[in-house]
Amino acid sequence: MTTDFINNNTFQRFTTKNVLVATILSVAYLSLAYFFIGWRPDHLHLCLASLLAYFALPISRKIFWTFLFFIIYWLIYDSLRVYPNYMVNEVNIEHLYNLEKSIFGIQTPEGLLTPNEYAKANSNQFLDVLAPSFYLCWVPLPMMFVMYLFFTDKSTMARFTAAFLLINIVGLIIYYIYPAAPPWYVEKFGFEFIEGTPGSAARLLRFDEFFGVNTFKDMYEKNGNVFAAIPSLHSAFPVLLVYYGIKKRLVIASVFFVFILLGIWFAAVYTNHHYIIDVLCGGMTAMFSILLLEKGLLKTKVKDWLADYEKLL
Repeated sequence: MTTDFINNNTFQRFTTKNVLVATILSVAYLSLAYFFIGWRPDHLHLCLASLLAYFALPISRKIFWTFLFFIIYWLIYDSLRVYPNYMVNEVNIEHLYNLEKSIFGIQTPEGLLTPNEYAKANSNQFLDVLAPSFYLCWVPLPMMFVMYLFFTDKSTMARFTAAFLLINIVGLIIYYIYPAAPPWYVEKFGFEFIEGTPGSAARLLRFDEFFGVNTFKDMYEKNGNVFAAIPSLHSAFPVLLVYYGIKKRLVIASVFFVFILLGIWFAAVYTNHHYIIDVLCGGMTAMFSILLLEKGLLKTKVKDWLADYEKLL
């Protein structure tokens, strides 16, 4: 990294336009969060981190633009609390459970079990720690790959982050079309729909208990989108890594990404957060979104927009 990259002579830290826009967006975001979502400390943390990145250094501003689509994803996901999907369509609970059992049910002396129920009956401490460890990779690993692309291939990086955002948009649309309860909900509440049910870390809590931390407990208690099991976006993001890893001909990285994909898919079921149906829908959502971008949208003005976006990096 050269000195010019850190201290760019063309970098203007504070301009009237920059300060005005940043102030308006910050006040608007915090106000909307307070009145419509319910203010939380992480709203302020996101705002301050974004402002610091944008105004601090030339490199930090580039990193801000690099992760812009991740920020937009978070804003959209958090805003789902304003009008939950169960207010739009009926939540699928029993139908999804029975469908999972009919397709992937495992016959045991106790009867036919879903893979989630079978995993609970055959769990062990090693898997209780291993599965959540895979689950922790779902967003950090894509972010690390983005940073690698930032320094090596900004064109692919722009496509990768655009595909990431598109996967989330498609996934969020499906959430509202087909609200779905996760398997842990059935375990705790049966087939009755209970409005305002808080999030649960389910069997991810075994990781917290083993290490004496509250990593998953704190994360999932804040989840305001309980009935969003289909598609599993945890299962979608590693597909994105595999696709662009192969596209970049990164052999070792691609093998690693496949390993992580299989680990996350296993963990989604083992920890009682998703049915196999949810996982497969997540994979299909990722592939649909990637192909929509690469084979469709990039033949439209979106290609020019991404080219303009790339110039900011």
